Amino acid sequence: MPVPTEITFHELDVSPAVEAAIARGVARLEHVFHRIESCTVHINQPHRRRRHGGAFHITITLAVPGKDVAVSHVGHEDIYVALADAFRAARRRLLEQVDIRRGFVKSAAGVARESGRQADAMPARFSKL
Repeated sequence: MPVPTEITFHELDVSPAVEAAIARGVARLEHVFHRIESCTVHINQPHRRRRHGGAFHITITLAVPGKDVAVSHVGHEDIYVALADAFRAARRRLLEQVDIRRGFVKSAAGVARESGRQADAMPARFSKL
């Protein structure tokens, strides 16, 4: 099922080619984690310069069960390169979130609890050191 995607262009003209590139990027993210509920993409080009165009600022927010994944990326002068970089960063962040959900990554609270148990279970001969 396709992910509902909201695309917002700020200070930039709407482009069907850019919308198609975003749709391809969202479809690739859906292969990583199939439970993405929605995707919001904001594209902004804050300062247009005469000689060199300003870098595109791209923000991607993925609504997934539990915790949303958000990526803010100031990219390249070329919008397609900036989109590719932003979607790569979103993919990495989504993979981290999936690993946490599956229990492949230990939480900091779990490490603190384990270290507390180790201190209690320490033999008496080492407690005087």
